[in-house]
Amino acid sequence: METERILLRPWRESDAETLFKYASDPEVGPRAGWPPHKSVEESLEIIRTLFSGDHMWAIELKETGEAIGCIGYFVHGESNINIGENDAETGYWIARPYWNQGICTEALKVLIDFCFNEKGFDNLWSDYFVNNPASGRVMEKCGFRDTGEINWCSHLYHGEDTPVKVMKLERP
Repeated sequence: METERILLRPWRESDAETLFKYASDPEVGPRAGWPPHKSVEESLEIIRTLFSGDHMWAIELKETGEAIGCIGYFVHGESNINIGENDAETGYWIARPYWNQGICTEALKVLIDFCFNEKGFDNLWSDYFVNNPASGRVMEKCGFRDTGEINWCSHLYHGEDTPVKVMKLERP
């Protein structure tokens, strides 16, 4: 899956140093619900476990060949949100040097197309911490609408302290 600027591709173990470079930034992970990475070894373990599935991709900047973020989806039973059996929850993050460049919006549009047209999901859901409105704007630009629901996600980093707003996108 790709656009002119980015490629969504499987994570590679060779991405561990780059992942650590960006995921150790204390401004990145907490906005997405995970603690900053503490070592290259931790980043490698995350690639091997959390990022190794068939619905999680590195966002590669074609210009550099570098993994600058992550995007994927969670199915019913894996989601933070009470979603339907044929629904999915989307999630993403991008390295700070690439904020406010439209890359997350671009990546999410590609993922939405894949989820509806290839996977056949009925609805897509997403959520964002209320103190990270930029993530909500990405969702809105891609057609997600505020459901009015607020959740607490205790298994997320700072999830017991900070609520998330729940967004939904229905199949066109």
